[in-house]
Amino acid sequence: MVALIAVFLYFKYRGPSQLEWEFSRSAQIRIPVEYPVHGIDVSKHQGKIDWTVIHESPLAENARLEFVFIKATEGITIQDKRFKTNYTAAHATNLRVGAYHFFIPWRDPVQQADNFVHTVKLKSGDLPPVLDVESSHPLKSDQQTIRDIDTWLQLVKKEYGIMPIIYTNRRFYQRFIKGHFDEYPLWLAHYSSEQLSGDISGKLWFWQYSELGKLNGIKGKVDYNVFLGDLNELEKICIP
Repeated sequence: MVALIAVFLYFKYRGPSQLEWEFSRSAQIRIPVEYPVHGIDVSKHQGKIDWTVIHESPLAENARLEFVFIKATEGITIQDKRFKTNYTAAHATNLRVGAYHFFIPWRDPVQQADNFVHTVKLKSGDLPPVLDVESSHPLKSDQQTIRDIDTWLQLVKKEYGIMPIIYTNRRFYQRFIKGHFDEYPLWLAHYSSEQLSGDISGKLWFWQYSELGKLNGIKGKVDYNVFLGDLNELEKICIP
């Protein structure tokens, strides 16, 4: 954990000129090559994925695809129709695998947590569960939204025995997450610049740096992410 916090501090206080970017032919985007551990996140929107070729090509000389987060559930009743297939097939690769829930702010958080835990049976070696939370309800107060997020996180933490990761964008983070959930690992989506500038507290583990990537085995575009550490550190945060 100390090592991960050190990685966060190292990243936070760097200027844009200090980040190295390189065009990746396999990803068809520029990637921050000084971070060796990259990953993707997928859902039914990527269609049928050929997992047999996903892990074959390096993104750059010192950067490889090492993990994938797969959408499992949404709201209180929706299960991603490709989750089970993707989860099983991803485990046949060398990738570290995780699952996420898309939070609907006007739905009951207890039922949303139930939807996730009844759908997702994480294994030893999997990445921690993820709450994807990006929007609020106009009729709910900020404090009620924060309480609903906390309810989901506490129930899922109790179920899996590990602290969930919070995925969000910068605007939602500043309004609802910062100062309330700093003890939770953070996965931040941020595409508008080449660094995560600004005030970020807590434990930043993952950065979603592009939504425009390409990859053999996937038709269309896919999100690209980087883990702010090395492969050994990635393995340490997985479920025991």
